[in-house]
Amino acid sequence: MNSRLPLLALASLLSCTTASSPTASSTAAAAAADATLGVTAAQAMVVSAHPEASRIGLEILRKGGNAYDAAVAVQFALAVALPVAGNIGGGGFLLYRGRNGQEGALDFRETAPAAASRDMYLDAQGNVADGLSTAGHLAVGVPGTVAGMEALHKKLGKLSWADVVQPAVALATRGLALTAKEATGLNANRAVFLKYNPQKPLAYLAANDGTWQPGDTIRYPELAQTLARVRDQGRAGFYEGRTADLLAAEMQRGRGLITKQDLQNYQPKWRTPLHGQYRGYEVTTFPPPSSGGVALLQMLQMLEPYNLRQAGWHSPTGVHLITEAERRVYADRATYLGDPDFGRVPMTQLLEKSYNRQRMTTTRAHRATPSRNLTAGPNLPAYESDQTTHYSIVDAQGNAVSCTTTLNGSYGSKVVVAGAGFLLNNEMDDFSAKAGTPNAYGLVGGRANAIAPGKRMLSSMTPAILTKNGKLQLVVGTPGGSTIITSVLQTILHVLDYDMSLQQAVAAPRLHHQWLPDQIDAEKDALTPAVADSLRQRGYTIHPRGAWGRVDAIRVLPDGRLEGGADPRGDDTAVGY
Repeated sequence: MNSRLPLLALASLLSCTTASSPTASSTAAAAAADATLGVTAAQAMVVSAHPEASRIGLEILRKGGNAYDAAVAVQFALAVALPVAGNIGGGGFLLYRGRNGQEGALDFRETAPAAASRDMYLDAQGNVADGLSTAGHLAVGVPGTVAGMEALHKKLGKLSWADVVQPAVALATRGLALTAKEATGLNANRAVFLKYNPQKPLAYLAANDGTWQPGDTIRYPELAQTLARVRDQGRAGFYEGRTADLLAAEMQRGRGLITKQDLQNYQPKWRTPLHGQYRGYEVTTFPPPSSGGVALLQMLQMLEPYNLRQAGWHSPTGVHLITEAERRVYADRATYLGDPDFGRVPMTQLLEKSYNRQRMTTTRAHRATPSRNLTAGPNLPAYESDQTTHYSIVDAQGNAVSCTTTLNGSYGSKVVVAGAGFLLNNEMDDFSAKAGTPNAYGLVGGRANAIAPGKRMLSSMTPAILTKNGKLQLVVGTPGGSTIITSVLQTILHVLDYDMSLQQAVAAPRLHHQWLPDQIDAEKDALTPAVADSLRQRGYTIHPRGAWGRVDAIRVLPDGRLEGGADPRGDDTAVGY
């Protein structure tokens, strides 16, 4: 008997779910989150990964700045307050929607230096050399953050550039108290900081070979000077002059590839957002070189025919359907997605509803589809991270920003620019060093994401904005490397399918599947024992993991108030007025 069921048969299966089927218990549902509503505000809201950055963003809004001014201020504040991911030495994607419906997607993703080459991380035997793309000077892509923030401000800002950068200068100068999480992170990386930054004074290291304690004040005098140059000179304060000299000297010292010409040549890009629909909502998200936007819309198309609410949150049937959609989309990601400026990305075909519905017809009702038996969808014209941070902002006029920004790994490449005081990214690992070989996040890529000079590496960052009948409803995004896409998906499903408050949706335990490795990653309390057993009987491997992601989101409530969802997995903070 053929156990594969067509799409309609699977959809009808949900109507047959009975109370005797193992579903998420009330205990697990309660463990998903505190039942209270998140922080609410009448007019404006900022949600970011650090209380100081959120505070600074709100101050900008109170001074009369708009969401775009606040975004710039939060970005630079995170470079000070959250060195694990906030940055001026990295890049990111920013999605916006104006109060009148105008929208845009700003790509300030890093690029490969001009001296980069396809096989630069392979050894003499043609194998990926351990560590070259993940730490140290050779792992660094040309930073895009400062240029991106200037482009945003020039197009949409209201306050002066100096007004929105100065709070970060002041924060770096006076210092700030370390949270427990940040003190732990800095202490854990002491040895690797010393390895890649010999004979340098590092603000990130506790004095006298000691360890940081929560509440200790950390100051960044060299970073303050760099930010002051950016405040006074705009992008020239980073890509030219003193900062560029220091960055180029750092590259020469560590045999990195970035030159002053690479810095001068860097340009952010305005791209056209992607659009899709889910249960009557318009979903706006980011196009390639983000893989996240395409993947999110694919999964929503695959799942829309099924009654997930009736199946139940983290029930065997619900998890089965979501996992099967995820594994198919990640297989497509590995094959087809890359920088659209360097080859054709078949977005139209990947986002065809008929294509994605057809992909789900190979799903078996009560059995996992082994990833080894699943490849990318056929007949498409192929052209062949864990520490990121996100912030969401809505101002009193209704302008909305969803921005995900990153150094890639924790503290990026671990390289601090001597004399300039900021960390550099290790984004080169997001390229496919060798087709079919996993990167640091276990993601497999192909020729579409091969290294080339000036090329942007593929990303999982998935900033998204949802509207309904032309009105703003949800602003969402998260860090988390390869888990970003599934975390954003689950947050949307939690709100739209499972009727959670936004704070519940953000806090709920998560699941993740990315095709390879063939396993369901599960946070603590994400599955009851009965559900986990049922999934194993279907052929799934359950892989317990620590917490991942830091979803920061804003929802417009039916009465017009704003609810901020700040992820309790980090120091994330929602503030509003």
